[in-house]
Amino acid sequence: MQRHRQGKAKRVPRRRRHSPALYEKKYNGRGYKLIAGVDEVGVGPWAGPVVAAAVILRDFRFKVRIYDSKALSPRCRQSAFSEIKDKAYTALGIVDADTIDKINIYNATRLAMERAISALRPRPDYVLVDGRQRPAICVPSESIVRGDRKSISIAAASIIAKVVRDRIMQDYDKVYPGYEFARHKGYGTEKHRLALERLGPCLIHRRSFKPLKIGGLLLKQ
Repeated sequence: MQRHRQGKAKRVPRRRRHSPALYEKKYNGRGYKLIAGVDEVGVGPWAGPVVAAAVILRDFRFKVRIYDSKALSPRCRQSAFSEIKDKAYTALGIVDADTIDKINIYNATRLAMERAISALRPRPDYVLVDGRQRPAICVPSESIVRGDRKSISIAAASIIAKVVRDRIMQDYDKVYPGYEFARHKGYGTEKHRLALERLGPCLIHRRSFKPLKIGGLLLKQ
C-alpha cells in the first residue's frame, strides 16, 4: 500500500489580483506625477443631478476599502469619503435636471466630468476616466471600462461623487416632501413611481426621461 507523505499540503496558486494602483503606477513610471481619477454618479435616476468627481490621491495607503462605491455599504462609503478627503485633492462637477433635459444625459455626464476636471487643483497631467466617456480636456487621458474596480483613483472619485449626490438628494427630500428622495435618491423605485402618480413631477425631475412620460405622469404639474 502506498503511503502518503506527511507535511504541509501543497497550495494551489491563486490567480494574482491586479494592484488597485496599477494604472497609477504605470503612468507614474512614464513620468506623469499628478494622475486624476474621474467618475460620475446619477445617470439612471428619474430625478436630481448627475455628479462627477475628480480625485488626485496624495497617498495610496488607506485604512478603509477604496473600491467601486456601489459595492460598499453606506457606512463604508462615509468612512472612505472622510479618509479620501484627508489624502487627496478633490473637485466636483454637477449638472442639474433642467440641463440634463436640454442636452441629454450622455452629454450632461460628459459635461459634469469636464467641470470636475477643470475645477481640480492642482491641475492633473494625466486623467483616468471610468467607462467609455471621453471628456473634452487638454491633458492626456485613458477611459477604462469598470475603472472603479481597477483604478484606486477612479474608485475614490466614485465614492466622493456618490456620497455628495446622496447628500444632495437628502436635502431635496426636505424641499420636496412626499417623494422619499432620501430613501431612493431619485432612482426609479416602485414608491417613487407611486409618488409621481400621486403628486406629479417636481422641479428636479428629469422630464425628458421616458418613465416620466408613461401613464400620464406629466399631466399633473
